[in-house]
Amino acid sequence: MVEKTKIRKAVFPVAGMGTRFLPATKAVPKEMLTVVDKPVIQYVVDEAIEAGIEHFVFVTGRGKAVIEDYFDIQFELEQLLRERNKKAELTLLEDLLPKAGTASFTRQQAPLGLGHAVWCARDIVGDEPFAVLLPDMIMHSEKGCLKGMVDVYNQTGGNVIAVQECDPDQAHKYGIVGVGDKAGDGFKITEMVEKPAKGTAPSNFYINGRYILQPEVFNILETQERGAGNEIQLTDGMLTLAKNQDFFGYHFQGDTYDCGAKDGFILANLAFALERGDIRPSIEGPLKQLVAKLK
Repeated sequence: MVEKTKIRKAVFPVAGMGTRFLPATKAVPKEMLTVVDKPVIQYVVDEAIEAGIEHFVFVTGRGKAVIEDYFDIQFELEQLLRERNKKAELTLLEDLLPKAGTASFTRQQAPLGLGHAVWCARDIVGDEPFAVLLPDMIMHSEKGCLKGMVDVYNQTGGNVIAVQECDPDQAHKYGIVGVGDKAGDGFKITEMVEKPAKGTAPSNFYINGRYILQPEVFNILETQERGAGNEIQLTDGMLTLAKNQDFFGYHFQGDTYDCGAKDGFILANLAFALERGDIRPSIEGPLKQLVAKLK
């Protein structure tokens, strides 16, 4: 087996305005809204850490400085915790802090789409394969989604996209892939179709917001024309890249919560709260009562 270049860097496009969560996101970035007691972005970073990512690249925008502050030391808070002997809380903050020099922040000055946001990270990523994790999507499973993707990449090389099954009647709402031959723990992607017309989707496997891409995609995105929404779309760039490079799919079989939508955000809070031994006993009964009232 030919040794593959290790996936060391991950890009987190966090420049979005979060208009679906107004008025809260007028002052708080959507990525900093909390699921139980951690910001959404922390869950996504934790997934990257589990997969062996060593460098975290955040593509930010105006009003997102609090994300950079979150991934930094807060001297006053830590001093207060020491003075009050809050050892558990202090350890928690220290464990969440990236090592010095492993987090980079760059700006997407204009909202020109996901493809443009990824392109903004080009100089930090350099000439090596990298991961992209959409920060709205929280994955929940025994083995993290990106970890599974890295395992597939180590077997196949090329580009890897995570996919999940959807109701075939809903396939027209998503980016859908065609399923080819098995490849390691994944499969060869035969085509990618963005929001196919009803009845024309090549499968019911939709792209769920996790990617491993080769660096050649940056040159494509640099000159790519705007697509849907008058934005530079990452899917369009991948389609061009697929003309010369292989794409593989990783079938993620855990749960995905779209925390960019109110219903997904609420479901994520419930799911993660019910897994907590310190929370579940006090909310399980009231939740059952609330559901009973709906019948």
